[in-house]
Amino acid sequence: MSATSKTPRRPVRARASMADVGRLAGVSAQTVSRYFTGTSYVSADARERIEAAVAALNFRPNLVARNLRANHTRTIGVMAIGELNYGMATLLAGLSAAARATDYSLAIAQIEAAPSDPGAMAEAQRALDNLQSFQVDGILLATSDQDSEALFERIWETLPVLTISGRTQLSVDSATVDSHQAGYLATRHLIELGHTRILHVGGPPRLNETYERVRGYEDALREADLAPLDIVGGSGWSAEAGFAAGLAADPDAFTGVFAGNDQIALGFLRAMRTRGYAAPLDYSIIGVDDMPDAAFFEPPLSSIYMDFHTLGTESFDMIRHHIETGERLERRVLPAVLVPRESTAPPPTR
Repeated sequence: MSATSKTPRRPVRARASMADVGRLAGVSAQTVSRYFTGTSYVSADARERIEAAVAALNFRPNLVARNLRANHTRTIGVMAIGELNYGMATLLAGLSAAARATDYSLAIAQIEAAPSDPGAMAEAQRALDNLQSFQVDGILLATSDQDSEALFERIWETLPVLTISGRTQLSVDSATVDSHQAGYLATRHLIELGHTRILHVGGPPRLNETYERVRGYEDALREADLAPLDIVGGSGWSAEAGFAAGLAADPDAFTGVFAGNDQIALGFLRAMRTRGYAAPLDYSIIGVDDMPDAAFFEPPLSSIYMDFHTLGTESFDMIRHHIETGERLERRVLPAVLVPRESTAPPPTR
């Protein structure tokens, strides 16, 4: 019997997807689907890029993929992960105001646990699945922790997604208030008053805003040829966390304090007062957020204004634009603004 030879099979070439077309064309997979179904507006420039990508990839939509949902629900999902503090609450208020003004509805899931907490990611995944069951037109992710973005690893390819975060690893729309600038302005304010030993009471570790504020603090000190002190705090954004840091801090080591937010500053002020030290007589302190109560602290607190309400309204407008036109907008970074008050002054003579 003679040996028979088998003709080797050619490797099967993976069929291109709408996500592949979108990546090559520089648009979302949602925009590609709209191009094929004709369910809403796609700009002339985007159409040309999609057509070129389709030709390059020899893409052919299957009939099932063309049977996509044509009608919008006018509902946007909001996934808020992290402590429900002043910033998060004001952000959600801005989102809600923008939705009411445009006759959209919000489906909000708020997870207070940190992603590193046991069971937190499973809880967040269930909440995300529930949001998607509402057939939302897009999803806003408000989080300070990049680990949370793993939940959206594939969703953004078929659904408009916007992250509200100091940094993002996803190829999606994003918006934030400039925490690096906040840290820089706060530290620079103390330096300009004459402080050379400046302590930073930080927020929770692993969070983008914490990292960016530390980076701003260090950049301002480096620019002035000053050395940073060991950062204290880190247990939370709360007054309780600031109080604990105030009890642990060495009063002889610093004359100025940059607190990660106003709540931390409030707790630090109280702790130092119990130890016999008062601002600005014995030291100066500045916070971040400029929450409405900051002007009524004792003393009135210098702070860095962060416009979380506008961040909410502009983030909503960005994702609505994406939903209704298929076009993405550039990342939006709102500026931080210095608001000096009576808690900061030139350093005491010791």
